[in-house]
Amino acid sequence: MPREETTTAATTTTTAADAALLVDLALGHLASAALRTAVDHRIADHLADGPLHPDELARRTGTSGNHLGRVLRFLASRGVFREDHGGAFHLTPAAAQLRTGVPGSQHPGIVMITDDMYRRTSGGLTETVRTGEPSFPRFYGAPYFAYLESDDAAREVFDAGMAAFSAPADALVAEVFDFPGTGTVVDVGGGRGGLLREILERHTGLHGVLFDRGATAGDHILDVPSVAGRWRVEAGDFFASVPAGGDLYVLKQILHDWDDADGLRILRSCRSAMAPGSRLLVIDPLIPPGNDPHPGKALDLAMMTLFDSAERTLDDLDALLSRAGLRRTRIVATPSPTSIVEAVAA
Repeated sequence: MPREETTTAATTTTTAADAALLVDLALGHLASAALRTAVDHRIADHLADGPLHPDELARRTGTSGNHLGRVLRFLASRGVFREDHGGAFHLTPAAAQLRTGVPGSQHPGIVMITDDMYRRTSGGLTETVRTGEPSFPRFYGAPYFAYLESDDAAREVFDAGMAAFSAPADALVAEVFDFPGTGTVVDVGGGRGGLLREILERHTGLHGVLFDRGATAGDHILDVPSVAGRWRVEAGDFFASVPAGGDLYVLKQILHDWDDADGLRILRSCRSAMAPGSRLLVIDPLIPPGNDPHPGKALDLAMMTLFDSAERTLDDLDALLSRAGLRRTRIVATPSPTSIVEAVAA
């Protein structure tokens, strides 16, 4: 008697879909490469005045029209650029953020995370999982932040990229959190001061302190009329101490750069500087439970390869705060992957 065929069209379709999913994931590095190609050739800038055919874009950028068009076709399938029936490409809202010199430009951020330094480090994920050690020092001979201190060009790419990525979240944080009417905000590891400037511009009774490494803090963006006379810059090491006397301490996208031991040192520095009544804001993605996609889950892999650090769950963060003598009082959600966790002295 012939063997019964158990495979159905439905199971065949499901199997094919699962295989397609795996292939799409395996080709993910090409999405990064395509985005970097568009950024390197300033395609969004060339489309700012209207759609153009790949041949014209190629003439303006010194590239191959055939090859460039195929890259843009791929990006258009992901919502970056749009191809019309005539074969010309248009800006989409996402592609418009790749323009240079415009408010909210993500160009420096994309340059940062598609840099060879980051792509090479991500390629070491297999070894990181085997050893439990970040891959960055294996490739570059020093921990990530130590390397940035020794390489001006790499540090400039990092500082510009972080400023670009932070800008949208800075505005959201300044808008959704109920900052006090008066007092001093200490932005610990505040980079060039984008968040602090947003806070001071929206809350005119506040003063601020920008605290970061000397080279980064020295390149601040606080010297504008809207916040004149209400800020100062201090350089230092947040593992050793942070400026005392603040009413509100802010750690925005700082703790996720460090493992628990170093994160605890930073939190204890803040706790030591806090006066009675002071509050601390930890602003980072929180990894939610379950299997749904979340940007923090991808960032977590980057943290693993770069620093041996992690994006944290709420339970993880609560445990770290408790060890530093702090306790969570509330969580304020933002319309982004980032949450604001408020804490006070325990």
